[in-house]
Amino acid sequence: MDIKNIKLIVYDFDGVMTDNRVYVDQDGREMACVNRGDGLGVGLIRKLGYRQLILSTEVNPIVARRAEKLKLPVLHRVPDKATALKEYCANEGIQLSQVLFIGNDVNDLEAMKLAGYGGAPADAEPEILAVADWISTKAGGAGVIRELARILSGGTDE
Repeated sequence: MDIKNIKLIVYDFDGVMTDNRVYVDQDGREMACVNRGDGLGVGLIRKLGYRQLILSTEVNPIVARRAEKLKLPVLHRVPDKATALKEYCANEGIQLSQVLFIGNDVNDLEAMKLAGYGGAPADAEPEILAVADWISTKAGGAGVIRELARILSGGTDE
């Protein structure tokens, strides 16, 4: 992966920022578990000057709340990630070749193929792993973004 060309890093939410599980209480409220190290990784990546975005089909407000906490722009409730990615990049003046898209499941596939670079958690679906330029050693929700931050910073946390 030639990181010097990357301008924007796009994260799927479920399966990248979470372990892809959802907890449902007796009243039907959903909760997800996120990794605090990934939150730190987002901050480190921001300091390196990379733009970041969460792109999700999920309709649950958990995605928006996590994006708000991390101070990341978010597009959620998106039915077609490829179209949303094209529109976002066009509006922001970013070439698709300058995008690293990190996803884990088949609904990420077309957006990942559009991006200049594809990334995936270690436990991503086989179709995603087959097209990924970078595969994390971590499973989704277990530090994928933190690992990426370390790579982008040249192996340091500064």
